[in-house]
Amino acid sequence: MSGQFDTGLLGNRCWLELADGQRLELPVQRWRLPPGAGDGLLLERCMGPTLDVGCGPGRLAAALVARGVATLGIDSSPVAVRLATERGAVALRRDVFDPVPGEGRWRHVLLADGNIGIGGDPVRLLRRARRLLQTGGSVLVELEPPGRGLRRERVRVSGTSATGSWFGWAWLGMDALGASAEEAGFTVHWSGAHGQRWFAELRG
Repeated sequence: MSGQFDTGLLGNRCWLELADGQRLELPVQRWRLPPGAGDGLLLERCMGPTLDVGCGPGRLAAALVARGVATLGIDSSPVAVRLATERGAVALRRDVFDPVPGEGRWRHVLLADGNIGIGGDPVRLLRRARRLLQTGGSVLVELEPPGRGLRRERVRVSGTSATGSWFGWAWLGMDALGASAEEAGFTVHWSGAHGQRWFAELRG
């Protein structure tokens, strides 16, 4: 979760604004709640050391720590890192494309809440995730529903009191996952859904 999302992390309503003027309200309240049933589809597959990329306020990282799973959350937002550590997670302020502790030794890389969009290029992000994983590790990712394809945009976060700067973001539908995963050196090992939320596990 980018540092652009600080307004939402502090409990205010905020939107993702696209260049064409379209605004998508962000689910900031869900980010601050305990994990839900959909989140459980990801959590139950984290069986070893897990890196939660874009951890936000730490609901998943803290839940994994409570289960006894060694977990590190990283986020570019200092607000996110503070909220995550207050929640009981271990979290650091890091950009996933910069050096990260434990590179090459993580069993799972977690990309929940649309964080496959970080950087605006899912293939680049998945290739980076592959370098973070140990041999045989997996990426657990949340996706858009089937039929959405791959969409890249310049976006910014707008809130009730401020508007952020433009940055690259992407959305990856379940139907487009196979091609992106293959290009990054992964195959789709598992996929599932809860309501309108879709998830998959990728292995190299």
